[in-house]
Amino acid sequence: MESENELGDYLRARRAALSPAVAGLSDDGSRRVPGLRRDEVALLAGMSTDYYIRLEQGRERHPSEQVLRAIAGALRLDDAATAHLFRLGLSVFGTATAAPTVAPELLRLMDGMREVPAFVVGTGQDVLAANAMARELYRGFARYDNLLRMIFLDPFARRFYTDWDHAARIAVGNLRASSSQFPRDERIERIVGELGVRSPAFANLWARYEVRPRTREDKHFRHPRVGELRLHFEALAVTSAPGQHLSVYSAEPGSADSDALILLRRLSEQATEDANGPDCVDDPDGPSDSDNPDDADDPAGWKRPRRREDVARADGDN
Repeated sequence: MESENELGDYLRARRAALSPAVAGLSDDGSRRVPGLRRDEVALLAGMSTDYYIRLEQGRERHPSEQVLRAIAGALRLDDAATAHLFRLGLSVFGTATAAPTVAPELLRLMDGMREVPAFVVGTGQDVLAANAMARELYRGFARYDNLLRMIFLDPFARRFYTDWDHAARIAVGNLRASSSQFPRDERIERIVGELGVRSPAFANLWARYEVRPRTREDKHFRHPRVGELRLHFEALAVTSAPGQHLSVYSAEPGSADSDALILLRRLSEQATEDANGPDCVDDPDGPSDSDNPDDADDPAGWKRPRRREDVARADGDN
């Protein structure tokens, strides 16, 4: 997924992203490349230029905590970006293994949230489970399986997200944060490999090395049937399942967006009723995917249609 010199790649990317003005340096306009020069980073960090160059080139692989903290300050890194720098520089990687499936108790909790869209994502932004409201919110996408594939490969995303550039940047930064916590995760490697080949926009954003865990923000969508939706997003870490997050959207009570959520709920209820045919129903957590039976792209197995008796047995506690 990355080169052998991940620390050097990260330092170069963050140095290129920092303007001299933000770093408190003068700029005479004669720079050939954007961002700071290596000698400027070394000056701001209080170390020799030669030592910093060896760090970037991978010839020095054992920097001290003090050195890394000085570089983080020179590059104006926030807490998440600094934590990523420390994981690379000190080889401090998480030992937890990401949980691949959603616990039945969490499924019951999510399905009980009938007034708001809620879904569970894994390390590679796979949608592991979703309630009826969430499925209706993302109804316009060809596949509701992975948020990054949806954003970068489905043309509908350009209409659904009113600010697609912002949504894309936030999604990639969130994946970077996930890869920092789970540096050898197979799902992350697969999605990075696929999108790196199929989407130049993703490849460009991935190369910027922005580490931004997505925990909360305001979202602006354009739903094909409900219209514009301005919702608040919260991502809640599932402590019992490393790598999983329960994502929930909500609206200000009494607002037009709250009324729009009511309409979305009614549409989701109608879609559920329509799906309850006599012989077979779609898996309530996603669309069928008969054209692509590769289970490696469906880690939770939730996209495949199931018989009604299977659904009743799985949902017997609800």
